[in-house]
Amino acid sequence: MPLRTSWSQGAGLRVPILNAPMGGVAGGRLAAAVTAAGGLGMIGMGSTATAASLATELAALGTAPRFGIGLVDWVIRDQPDLLEAALAAGPTLLSVSFGVNLSWVQRAHGAGIAAATQVYDAETARRARDAGVDVLVARGAEGGGHGAIRLATLPLLDAVLEVVEVPVLAAGGIAGPRSLAAVLAAGAAGAWLGTVLSACPEALTGEGARRALIAATGTDTITTRVFDVGQRLDWPAWFPSRVLRNDFTGRWAGHEDALAADRDARSELAAAIADGDQRLAPVDAGQSVGMLTDSRPVAVVIDELCSGAQRLLARWA
Repeated sequence: MPLRTSWSQGAGLRVPILNAPMGGVAGGRLAAAVTAAGGLGMIGMGSTATAASLATELAALGTAPRFGIGLVDWVIRDQPDLLEAALAAGPTLLSVSFGVNLSWVQRAHGAGIAAATQVYDAETARRARDAGVDVLVARGAEGGGHGAIRLATLPLLDAVLEVVEVPVLAAGGIAGPRSLAAVLAAGAAGAWLGTVLSACPEALTGEGARRALIAATGTDTITTRVFDVGQRLDWPAWFPSRVLRNDFTGRWAGHEDALAADRDARSELAAAIADGDQRLAPVDAGQSVGMLTDSRPVAVVIDELCSGAQRLLARWA
């Protein structure tokens, strides 16, 4: 019997897997690979996204029969043409997170597109449900990249499932068959995978960042705002980012005000990002990063996760 949930079966997916729409990582090629593996591939448009960069990744998507797009709320407030371009692309699912204005949901529904958003506690889950969001993503504090630090994935999943009836995807710390089986057994409609796919060859991840991810252990991450401050990105303070520790976090974590005023440090960071120097440049990573041992194709990773989880669920039944 294939690994599936009621939601994934109804959505026409062979496996209950979506990739997190990670900006700078989840491009069209990664999304196409996830869809080809039986899940729903998501193109991620991060904090520096534009309508033009979305067009580039849509071209890389090719002829994938289904796909999703993930956007950052405060970015589309500044660039409304990005939301327009996303709606015009006709994705299966539109995810917009990191904001409180949910008026975009009706825009998505008006275009015949299902809506998703990340939630971090019971209150944000209720608010999203009341706004008509079709699928909630319960993003635990273990997850890589930006997110509110409220609850770990399993306690969050319990809290959200207690108060809503819409499908809930689990995100954060899912990188092996056991963690996938655990969230499905707990009632998740599917898994929203980030770090475990970020080292795949189909990802936009640079080679230096890929090597850093593979070399890292689960205790090598830190939740911080230093890279947002250092790049002058407008991320709200309550959405810090979980990243790999490096020389830059070691120097500036806890000293964000000084960093904001240090032009030389900001220039040093910009140069490191341009050069792919991971001693200083950011690499988003969740606490599951220690599970990464090499760079394997998306299809191999998803097959291993799903076949292993299926065996575990059958054993636990």
